[in-house]
Amino acid sequence: AASSLEVSMPAVVEAEAGGTARIECNFYPPGNGSSTSISWFYVSMDRNNRVRLCRIAGSEILEENVDYKGRLSVGEDQALSISRVTVQDARTFVCQVGEGSHVMGENQTRLHVYSSKPCQAPCSPLPMGAPHVLRALCATQIARCVSRNSFPPPNITWHKNGKQLQPEENTVKMPFTLTRESSGLYTVSSTLFAHVTREDRHSLYHCSVHYWLRGQRRTAESRRVNITVFYPAEHVKLQVVPSSALVKEGDDVKLVCEADGNPAPVFSFFKRGLDDVWHDLSSLTDTSSGVLNLHDVNKNSSGLYRCQTLDLDDMRQLEKDVELVVNYIEGVRVKMEPSSPLREGDSVRLSCNAHSPLSLDYQWRDEKDRKVAEGNQLFLSNLTFETSRNFSCKVMAPSVPGLEQSKQVAVAVQGKPRIVSISSPLYVRQDEVVNLTCKAIAFPRPSVHWNVNGTAHEYVENQHIASNLTVRVSHDLLRAGAMCRVSNALGVSEEHIQLLDQKIPESKGVIIVAIIVCILVVAVLGSVIYFLHKKGKIPCGRAGKQDITRPEARKDKIVVEVKSDKVSEEAGLLQGANGEKRSAADQ
Repeated sequence: AASSLEVSMPAVVEAEAGGTARIECNFYPPGNGSSTSISWFYVSMDRNNRVRLCRIAGSEILEENVDYKGRLSVGEDQALSISRVTVQDARTFVCQVGEGSHVMGENQTRLHVYSSKPCQAPCSPLPMGAPHVLRALCATQIARCVSRNSFPPPNITWHKNGKQLQPEENTVKMPFTLTRESSGLYTVSSTLFAHVTREDRHSLYHCSVHYWLRGQRRTAESRRVNITVFYPAEHVKLQVVPSSALVKEGDDVKLVCEADGNPAPVFSFFKRGLDDVWHDLSSLTDTSSGVLNLHDVNKNSSGLYRCQTLDLDDMRQLEKDVELVVNYIEGVRVKMEPSSPLREGDSVRLSCNAHSPLSLDYQWRDEKDRKVAEGNQLFLSNLTFETSRNFSCKVMAPSVPGLEQSKQVAVAVQGKPRIVSISSPLYVRQDEVVNLTCKAIAFPRPSVHWNVNGTAHEYVENQHIASNLTVRVSHDLLRAGAMCRVSNALGVSEEHIQLLDQKIPESKGVIIVAIIVCILVVAVLGSVIYFLHKKGKIPCGRAGKQDITRPEARKDKIVVEVKSDKVSEEAGLLQGANGEKRSAADQ
């Protein structure tokens, strides 16, 4: 009878803890199967025997197991549903179909329960208890990885720089522990032990937790961690900052010493003296920094420097030397030929020289810092007082930017004073207060004297000297004028200032009076003629030209000729005093 019924069930059913598991049981009984019943069992894991879960008759659940009471239900298709699944429900369930007391067929399903609570996935695995500081060439604990609240138990793997690690004897070990909690969930921890070297100072380690969820294998990764590895120094490097080839006098220089050990060793600095003895410079630096600071260096700072390291763990010493070269320019001097005092019209040659281990360029500049020539010589010809000025020789080292020195030289042209400007002639009035000006140029600096009394003010600009004399014009000063006298040790120059009276000369006054009289005479004559014309006393002819004479005219009498070009004007002249017109016969 048991072989007369085929029961079909899935081999595995998966459910998440807290959810509902649905286990189908399909069978095909002969006849109408009205007396068929279903019994459900589960297989106890500890004793490996069957425990009755329930019996189903029709759509009713009978003889329900106490552990599952209130969590079982049956659908129309006779499928059994288990609600509020726990990890303890992960077991084998058996569906047995019978008729009466006869078993007609059965089958079984394995229920897999997955849990990731309380993280909704295996809690992100974090390396814990990593010592971080390891001694090279030792096998020690790197980190510990823990995953909690998972079901079934997950698997933990370790990775270094993204590559999975495998256990190696005496090199890599990864022991783990598995703990079943009271909730039925599992906590898994794994500890990585590894043999590290100095190359591992940049390595990144992490662990991965592999678990099952809803039939799929999933992975959660921890954050990457870096470890600190202690190892002795093998190499030491000493360098000049900035580059020794560019160091010049006045610079601030650093000697930087670096060692590849961890932790950094103790640094000491030395300089070799002229007697080949090494002088300790540790007092000038911090022994832990590895930097020697040299301020405002000069050529005496050049020499051989040494950095020495000491590893306090194994007392191992390393050392490195470097040559410091301080570039310089010194001994800048300017030679003037001829060296004797210069006079106006002379010529002079300036030569500039300096000492330096580098190739030098020379440039000449005036006192306004304008470039006047290049090369180490400057030739000046036809010198004048105006040429007298300060020149500077600028010496530069093109291979070392900013390395330069300058030397100034004064080109002084000597001679007796030369008066370049006076206020002459000067128009003045007697008793007026005026300013007399005298300007001269000379070297050595001259003095200015006046032959008249007054208040003098002197102004000096470059080689020029100007004197302003404030004086009241007297009769004697107006007649004789003033004398400006400029002198120095090489000679004297004098200039006379002529004063002219501003009153109007007599001859010019006579001419002006004559002109004014003539203008008045003409004005009076014009008035008389106009008056006679208005009174009708002056006859005019139509021909356009009449001679107006008096009886007994004489040759010395003035004859006035009147011209008329327009008829309308003639008609106006022929009118009488009452305004009436006259005929030609009346005239």
